[in-house]
Amino acid sequence: MTEPHSLFRSLKIPASKVSCPRSAGSRPPRKSRRPVGRVRRWLTAATGALTLTAGLLVTVPTASAAGLTQITGFGSNPGNLSLYAYAPDGLPVGAPLVVALHGCTQSAQDYYAHSGWPKFADRYGFALVLPQTGGANNANSCFNWFEPGDSTRGQGEALSIRQMVDTAVARYGSDRGRVYITGLSAGGAMTANMLAAYPDVFAGGAVDSGLPAICATGVAAAYTCMYSPPDRTPAQWGDLVRSAAPAGTGSWPRVAVWQGTADTTVSPANATELRDQWTNVWGVGQTPSRTESLSGGTTVSVYEDAAGRPAVQVYSVSGMRHGLAVDPGSGTEQCGAAGTYYLDTICSSYQTARFWGLDREARGDGEEGGDGEEGGEMPGDPPPPPTCHTASNYDHTVAGRAYQSGGYTYATGSGQTMGLWNTFIVHTLRETSPGSYVIADSDCSS
Repeated sequence: MTEPHSLFRSLKIPASKVSCPRSAGSRPPRKSRRPVGRVRRWLTAATGALTLTAGLLVTVPTASAAGLTQITGFGSNPGNLSLYAYAPDGLPVGAPLVVALHGCTQSAQDYYAHSGWPKFADRYGFALVLPQTGGANNANSCFNWFEPGDSTRGQGEALSIRQMVDTAVARYGSDRGRVYITGLSAGGAMTANMLAAYPDVFAGGAVDSGLPAICATGVAAAYTCMYSPPDRTPAQWGDLVRSAAPAGTGSWPRVAVWQGTADTTVSPANATELRDQWTNVWGVGQTPSRTESLSGGTTVSVYEDAAGRPAVQVYSVSGMRHGLAVDPGSGTEQCGAAGTYYLDTICSSYQTARFWGLDREARGDGEEGGDGEEGGEMPGDPPPPPTCHTASNYDHTVAGRAYQSGGYTYATGSGQTMGLWNTFIVHTLRETSPGSYVIADSDCSS
């Protein structure tokens, strides 16, 4: 990566005089953007676009290979993102949903092909959402984690990702109480921001080679965070999350932090600051409840909540450079494909899925992960028997289990279409999480 100040000097162009050139077919300026937004985009291009995945300019391929489906019309999309999704055949209603954010110079298809997440979507039964940014937003196709207009609740790219979640939940009947988000590098930094801005949306997250939430609000601060993050107190880091979240938030996502000890793009100190931030949010100390050794030279430090369940886990991969930890192979604990910024060490997707408890339903009688390892003690008690209600569309709306719009009825939470809003059409709704319902058979099955 070119050192930014020397590059600025060689250009000899005052930043205040620079406008951002637009490529053919790019979007018009958004009215919500301040004039300096275009200057920031030009600066980002000039400095290597804050390439958290090594600073190489490449052309991002279109995600169109078999397995991924592009979904359009998913909302106002103020962040100008593209939505790609994958759902296993026969996915039941009420399954979890995982959002996976690629790193700089990458794409949704690239992340789908290398990260290992599709393997566990098939094995454990959940849908995948893979947002994709591009050169119109950022010269190196990074998510703009350092731009408040893109990383704040209800704005820009952050809102686009939230709209993707709503669309996928409605499309696949996903359980709103089990939506998770993960990301690499710039995608990891955006993941931390999304967890802070939308703790009511995400039950858990994983920040891979990323940065603390709200670490930077501009280009210069972004470099500081990457190479030498501010040494704030846990309370100061925690306050940044609390200030980004809706007022009165009392429930927080469980967070996994992945970091290589030889990372020179995102300093390993960021993992420490992430730990401080999220343990403080959870109200637990910075001394781990236990530490375990895993494969690939990986050590995991577990920080438990008051109930003794893991709230934060920090995975340190010895000798790993900047990238996502994968472990190609067909074994139970293996996943992914090695490549640029996909490093053959340990399957982080497998470990993260177990931390979130996504393997619980697949285990059933304890066939997998039931050996007392860290993965077998993942958060969340077994779900209670489903609660179902059979009533007319009108009565469902009166009870709050559904809502009507334009004369049609939709299930609260999932947004599934139930038909005309009247007293004649009857449906059975199953409650998948508090305040979230899906259409079920009359016997309360999916």
